[in-house]
Amino acid sequence: MSTFALIEKSKHAVPLIPVQAKQYAKWLAGQPKAVQAWLNAQQFKGEPATFCVMPNEQGQLSQVIVGIAEEPDLFALAHLPKQLPEGDYTLEDKHKLLHKVPVEQGWGLAAYQFTRYKKAKRAPAKLVWCKHSDKKLIENILAATYLVRELIETPAEDMAPSDLAKAAQKVAKQFGASVKLIVGDALLKANYPTIHAVGRACTKPSQLIDLCWGKAKHKKITLVGKGVCFDTGGLDLKPAEGMLSMKKDMGGAAHVLGLAQLIMAMNLPVCLRVLIPAVENSVAGNAFHPGDVIKTRKGLTVEVGNTDAEGRLILCDALAEAVTEKPDLLLDFATLTGAARVALGTEVGALFTN
Repeated sequence: MSTFALIEKSKHAVPLIPVQAKQYAKWLAGQPKAVQAWLNAQQFKGEPATFCVMPNEQGQLSQVIVGIAEEPDLFALAHLPKQLPEGDYTLEDKHKLLHKVPVEQGWGLAAYQFTRYKKAKRAPAKLVWCKHSDKKLIENILAATYLVRELIETPAEDMAPSDLAKAAQKVAKQFGASVKLIVGDALLKANYPTIHAVGRACTKPSQLIDLCWGKAKHKKITLVGKGVCFDTGGLDLKPAEGMLSMKKDMGGAAHVLGLAQLIMAMNLPVCLRVLIPAVENSVAGNAFHPGDVIKTRKGLTVEVGNTDAEGRLILCDALAEAVTEKPDLLLDFATLTGAARVALGTEVGALFTN
């Protein structure tokens, strides 16, 4: 049974031999002449994120030489799952080049395939677990990450506020957590006016998802995630190109659910609360307008300058509720502005903190 393209053992696993560019010439000199000739013919140099397959005398795959960085990280083998031929592989690491690196985590992340609507063209190559690896931690991290990816990749037709709520309930049920939902016009009665205002133009009712887990005696951690399941921009309508990726505007909600799953799976000694305002920012006759003045849960009033700035509106109500319990740690996951990506690129997250 293979999970995350990782397996316990295999009788026919092909060895992966890690080498580093600086030591490659010395390593190569110690290999049989046939191996030297093959690698030289393939112009393999041991550069990071490269590999060379080695056949035996029968022409069958016998081993794979893998180039890794001088300071390898968990992605040292991540280029392999979808490039190597299908089959089982095992890491031969005699010099412990990757001994302290969770390469299975990078392998599992790289092996991910979104198959809800379309079958994968091929299965990823599978890696045998290394003896020194923290299997439980890595599997829980991968499961949480896969959950985040599945939620974000799913288009809005199948990831409405109610679907996001079902995902939260599924995670909660797995770990014995509780989930409270405040749906549609009940948001007004419960004093979540900005969440209601942003989502009221959609035929799919907005929801506040409230998940709780853990013992009250432990440190309190509260996670708040932006759950805009689709963002048209509202009456300040986005151009068509700007809407193409807006299924991802619930990425904050996906992340807090993934993190919550990881916390519960590891049974961390915390008192956890997750708050997700789930809405669609749609266009209809009852949509909120530019220039509207909306009263928030905290009692402050907000003048809407642009209906495409909806994230801060729904989050302010959720955050106002979150701080009432004075958590020891409050994390707010948002996808608030593209300017953050312009400033920092795709590999660094924008962070505001005290």
